[in-house]
Amino acid sequence: MKESLFSIGHSNHELGDFLGLLGRAGITALADVRSQPYSRRHPQYNRPDLEAVLAEAGIAYVFLGHSLGGRPEDPDLYDAEGRVDYERVRKTDRFKQGLEELLAVKGKKTVLFCAEEDPLDCHRGLMIAPALLEAGEATCHLRGDGSRESMAQMEERLLAETRVGEGFLDGLFAEVITAEERRELLAKAYRLQAKQKGFRRRAEEQEDIG
Repeated sequence: MKESLFSIGHSNHELGDFLGLLGRAGITALADVRSQPYSRRHPQYNRPDLEAVLAEAGIAYVFLGHSLGGRPEDPDLYDAEGRVDYERVRKTDRFKQGLEELLAVKGKKTVLFCAEEDPLDCHRGLMIAPALLEAGEATCHLRGDGSRESMAQMEERLLAETRVGEGFLDGLFAEVITAEERRELLAKAYRLQAKQKGFRRRAEEQEDIG
């Protein structure tokens, strides 16, 4: 499957280094999927400043945090512990519309943009990228050291970190596991990782969550 979209997290990069990562990948459009496009610790990535710098670099900016963000406003999209449920989010019309908007700018070389360096720590890797994969669009993750990680590589790392399928995927049955069984294991691994990394609302925000 051809990798037609990219993803990146700004982490603690200096702005020049970040632009260098985009430039080396040939990025021409950035889709901001942060629910709140601001950073207290790294104000150079606040939306107005970032938009201006990207424009100077010839990179288009589009904000999709309202539909593809990892901190939705709807309380029904959180579990009983106040943790965002990525699987529920992906079923919403708003999320599906966001994917359509994202794919509409795919003619450009587009990168999904959020904060965390590692896609396994971020909703772009745990919620958006697998949804794109189901739609036939593989995401290439640009890492902070300049390397690239495919979806296949990220999912292998996901299975290893969550230890889902341990002794089965790498054991005697590895060669006979079906595609459906592997999808089920990956779904479980994504679910476990999201429980660890997904945004959790503060107690005072959870009053109207079942």
